[in-house]
Amino acid sequence: MSKQDTATWIEKDKKQLHPTYHPKSHANPLVIERGEGVWLYTTDGQKILDGMAGLWNVNAGYGREELAKTAYDQMKDLAFTSNFSGMTNLPSITLADKLAGFAYEGLNTTLFTSGGSEANDSAFKTARYYWKRKGKPGKYKVIARKGSYHGITLAATFATGLEKYHTMFGPAMEGFVHIPAPNPYRYEGVVKAGETIGQAAARELEEAILREGQDTVAAFIAEPIMGVGGVIVPPADYFPLVRAICDKYEVLFIADEVITGFGRTGEWFALKHWNVKPDILAFAKAVTSGYAQLGGIQISDEIRETMESAADTEAYMHGYTYSGHAMACAVALKNIEIMEREEFPKRARELGKRLFDGLQTLKEFSFVGDVRGIGLVYGVEIVSNKETKAADPALTMKIFKAAQERGLRTRPLGNTLAFSPPLSITEDEVDEIIKRLGAAMDGVA
Repeated sequence: MSKQDTATWIEKDKKQLHPTYHPKSHANPLVIERGEGVWLYTTDGQKILDGMAGLWNVNAGYGREELAKTAYDQMKDLAFTSNFSGMTNLPSITLADKLAGFAYEGLNTTLFTSGGSEANDSAFKTARYYWKRKGKPGKYKVIARKGSYHGITLAATFATGLEKYHTMFGPAMEGFVHIPAPNPYRYEGVVKAGETIGQAAARELEEAILREGQDTVAAFIAEPIMGVGGVIVPPADYFPLVRAICDKYEVLFIADEVITGFGRTGEWFALKHWNVKPDILAFAKAVTSGYAQLGGIQISDEIRETMESAADTEAYMHGYTYSGHAMACAVALKNIEIMEREEFPKRARELGKRLFDGLQTLKEFSFVGDVRGIGLVYGVEIVSNKETKAADPALTMKIFKAAQERGLRTRPLGNTLAFSPPLSITEDEVDEIIKRLGAAMDGVA
């Protein structure tokens, strides 16, 4: 298509309101026509290496005919039917059975949603439900971390620990408390003598529970690796301490694995890196590699048992029109089959090391302060001074734009550039990320 065609598409696009919209950020959008593997093609002829796998989610890569055929075949038979109590369908049954114990032992029950925001909202409601069933209705608060991202429904927005998501949607929803995140590069809390950063961050959780009152705190929610907050990998001692604290004070641990689930980090689910199991697991994104809209929560057997003994007046009155959507569940099953067949966690480990080693070479630039990540999710933090670690979001944006001009899509997160390419990426394509990012940095140096 011609550039004039692209201009026409952009003009028509003004009828659409986009997520996180601002007229400046959407003044000249990329108009994507098709995708293949790790590559996106625009209407004006650009070929772009998608270093973000869409929004952390297209793990299987673009153009998978198996997934398209699966969707088509299922829609011919049954695209949708209600999955409310009293009715079910074969794909949702099969997927729930596949997922039982798949992530963590003892998490054998799944509620399906359409995405991650709905999943986390469902987790909060489920935690409140559980404690009411246990005779402790005062336990309703949720503790989260500063810099965290948990979605954009109203409750998920205020669980999110990024103020920019709150500014225009206040007043803040009551019941959400935020503590410092376990960021090894720039920890914002107080580290006492003899403490590690992991111990300090875990202590903040315990102090918050005691400050709020143990009998008021329902749950703690955490991303195993913080995504939108800057790709933060916690110290090794953090999550085992968190699990112990949650157990001590009867607080449910919600793992937000919307970004980290289904092989992204080199394990099927990221908390496995620390041998820790949550009480509630939120997932979405890569469960279908973006080919259909699907998410969900998995709950512990203990939580499920509280539902089975409920009175009629205590029914779990929660769910969505598209919970257990037949076509989406069928696509998820095929996607998981592909991920298992092609050993995506192993690919993430092996190719992730290649990406990490390549990104490390960019530390020769005076403005590259930190490179961090695990598997195939990485963050490159940009600073104006390596000694002071002064953040430089303006330079980060310049590098982002320079990379995009060179056919590489990343994502600027404050002063961090994020990378989470499809797990189907090849060695040569990993090297291409490094080459194009390096050229972009050279261009702004």
